[in-house]
Amino acid sequence: MLQINDLTYRLGERLLLDHATVSIPTGARVGMVGRNGTGKTTLFKIVCGELGTEGGSIGLPRGVRIGRVEQEAPGSAITLIDFVLAADTERSALLEEAETATDPLRIADIQTRLTDIGAHSAPARAAAILHGLGFDAEAQARPCSDFSGGWRMRVALAAVLFSAPDLLLLDEPTNYLDLEGALWLQNYLSRYPHTVVVISHDRDFLDEVTNHILHLSHGKLTIYRGGYTSFDRQRREKAMLLAKAADKQADERKRLQAFVDRFKAKASKARQAQSRVKRLEKMEPIVLEGNEEDATIRLPSPEKALAPPLIAMEGVSVGYGERTVLSRISQNIADDDRIGLLGANGNGKSTLVKLISGRLDKMSGALRRSQKLKIAYFAQHQLDELDADATPVSMVRKKMLGATEAQVRSRTAQLGFGALKADTTITRLSGGERARLLLGLAAFEGPHLLILDEPTNHLDIEARAALVEALSDYSGAVIIVSHDRFLIEASCDRLWLVAGGTVRPFDGDLDDYTRLILSGTDAPPPKEERAFVAPKPEAPKKPAQARGRIAKKVSELDLQIAKLNDLLRRVDATLADPNTFRKDKSFAAKLSADRAALAKRLEGLEEEWLSLQMELEEA
Repeated sequence: MLQINDLTYRLGERLLLDHATVSIPTGARVGMVGRNGTGKTTLFKIVCGELGTEGGSIGLPRGVRIGRVEQEAPGSAITLIDFVLAADTERSALLEEAETATDPLRIADIQTRLTDIGAHSAPARAAAILHGLGFDAEAQARPCSDFSGGWRMRVALAAVLFSAPDLLLLDEPTNYLDLEGALWLQNYLSRYPHTVVVISHDRDFLDEVTNHILHLSHGKLTIYRGGYTSFDRQRREKAMLLAKAADKQADERKRLQAFVDRFKAKASKARQAQSRVKRLEKMEPIVLEGNEEDATIRLPSPEKALAPPLIAMEGVSVGYGERTVLSRISQNIADDDRIGLLGANGNGKSTLVKLISGRLDKMSGALRRSQKLKIAYFAQHQLDELDADATPVSMVRKKMLGATEAQVRSRTAQLGFGALKADTTITRLSGGERARLLLGLAAFEGPHLLILDEPTNHLDIEARAALVEALSDYSGAVIIVSHDRFLIEASCDRLWLVAGGTVRPFDGDLDDYTRLILSGTDAPPPKEERAFVAPKPEAPKKPAQARGRIAKKVSELDLQIAKLNDLLRRVDATLADPNTFRKDKSFAAKLSADRAALAKRLEGLEEEWLSLQMELEEA
């Protein structure tokens, strides 16, 4: 389907694509991954013909239809349903021609073709797609201009999906969706009948949707079979094998160079030394994948814990003016709670968050907050409100009045903005860097409660993992609104469902919630009343025990591998000495055999270490 041949593209002084070559098969569902700024969106523009290249070519079958969400969201007076229907240009043209055609043969051809493309069922298909993305029947009849930018982008996405192109290119489609919309899109794309290439940093989304992963790193494209988890395993295995090969090559170079240095001046050994020089020159260096800058996110914990509950709500109602959005809220937030908020957009999640954070007053009921409670709030819209001329160090300086310049820059570096980035203006920071900066500033003073509203939209996979790790180290309470399933599953131990005008605990997990969403119901079925049964004493946590056992074994293997490597280095040093063979040939032969046995033993230990490391990560 898509052939990328020897593609080279330079943006200013940066080489984004360096003789990149890859072939994407027809019908594949491909997830494109890579760190922010590597050139993923640029590659999409090149495939669509929007950008020229320095070299190479793009190969596509003749007449292939490419679909991509337009950057400009629709904002005209056309209704949502009509905008989506207009995306099928062939259907629109045939219907228009059918109004004026007079030739009976042509009329028959038009009607046959309309039947073939399912034109008469098109309104139902378009409505189903819009409904899946969060638009009810009433909203579908409203003009596009009635909706905000984020909702219009959903309409643009619906139009592209409805047109069903042969090659569908999606760039971070879940960024403007809630969890419910993301789950629906995930289900839709997993059954898409044509070729899909989707840029995403959501590993669970990629695992569910894709059967290939296209990795862009250091200007090169590499395709892997399987979803993201399979790709991650293959990449780590490949990196380990390359590292081993590079170490072997380095040892061989060292041995050959030692021979050359020792005997190049001896006439009797000159020919042998020269042959080793030629071998060194012919030895192709093994290039390891360079280390990319680690994402750093730091969330300081509160200096002093407060007595729980931090917030207690009993029969609380909240809304705007005289309109009540949520009522009958009776929930508590403990000092170490990790709560994920579920519920479609428009159900009141933002209203609840504003109530909890103190940005919105209750209308009725009782709401009590702990004294000295500090709440930090992060929301995506704050990224658009940043001062374009500000820098990370200037924003930290405002938080540290009276501190020395050294102290300010040290704290800025702790947020992940060292000497190279501390004085960079906001306009020159990437979306991910801005999000990381705002996260660090939000939690700057060690809040007791941290509220995160879609914190991962601009973060790549590594930065999302860094956020999960930072939340794990943070000791305060957390409330998360996110479409990122990985973040919720890794960081939340309680789920609240905002639906039906109230808030209640959701007793299932995200698999249960996914089934609930795809079934089209608004609430879980009521549970049967059961007689109270005293809970049994909790058994020891087997997963924790398993993790501890595996971690202990990994540490033991680390020591064994280090000892074997040290022993091999000493054996190699002895074997590299020509006197070893001259003095005692039988000893040298035995030492060579022993070295082979040690190398085999080391290889076995390293494979066992890799297997245990994967088990540890899964645990």
